Amino acid sequence: MERFAGQTVVVTGGSGGMGSSHVRGYHAEGANVVVAGRDDDAGRDLAAQLGDRALSVRLDVTSEDDWAALVRDVEGHFGPVTVLVNNAGVQNPAATVEHTELRVWKHTFDVNVTGQFLGIKAVAPSMRRGGGGTIVNIASTMAHTGTAFYAPYTASKWAVRGLTRTAALELGRDNIRVNSIHPGVVSTPLINEPTVAGRPAIADLYSPEPFAVPRVAEPSDVTRLLLFVTSRDASFATGSEFVLDGGLLLGPALQYESDVAA
Repeated sequence: MERFAGQTVVVTGGSGGMGSSHVRGYHAEGANVVVAGRDDDAGRDLAAQLGDRALSVRLDVTSEDDWAALVRDVEGHFGPVTVLVNNAGVQNPAATVEHTELRVWKHTFDVNVTGQFLGIKAVAPSMRRGGGGTIVNIASTMAHTGTAFYAPYTASKWAVRGLTRTAALELGRDNIRVNSIHPGVVSTPLINEPTVAGRPAIADLYSPEPFAVPRVAEPSDVTRLLLFVTSRDASFATGSEFVLDGGLLLGPALQYESDVAA
């Protein structure tokens, strides 16, 4: 089944751990895919592997000029954008609020919030020209709770929730849906590799053992949900938040042991 045949999908951070999974997922379902990101070589390699229905575009998500150039390039190559996946994001090095540098705070917000804002701003007119579309902002379970030592990231993902809901209200009458996906702990370099040399990776601080589904997510888990949310099967969903965390936010799943003899 090719749910996205003839559609044009832009994925930011498209050559990364989750991004490349999303790109491959859309391509397998018939879409023209745009691998957008700062890593030119990785993006070109992925697009070359996929062939004619794939395009690599260099994009700094914090640059309004880069976004304008991306829309021009994509429309010239494939036509109007149908789906935008605002996937690009950064994590801050673990630190208390008192020890978080202002430059780290600003950079995290620039990429995680301003990058998504600029993406919506640039792509919405293209979707309108094409008769509509759908946008998904990748957020996090950290957007639903406080997380010690990650104030910039946590606050930025809370901001994504407000941006998503506002854009959904503004664009709904243009046949453009806007939703967010909130993954928990996903096995990607962002989680598995230290943000600062010599410090533990985020994965080292989490154990999935208490989760109701006791494992770490794979990028493909997020991709499958993303494909549903952006398909016609979810045509009545906008401004919605899809949490995908194996039960992390629910709290520990305690193992019941009966004291009654069998």
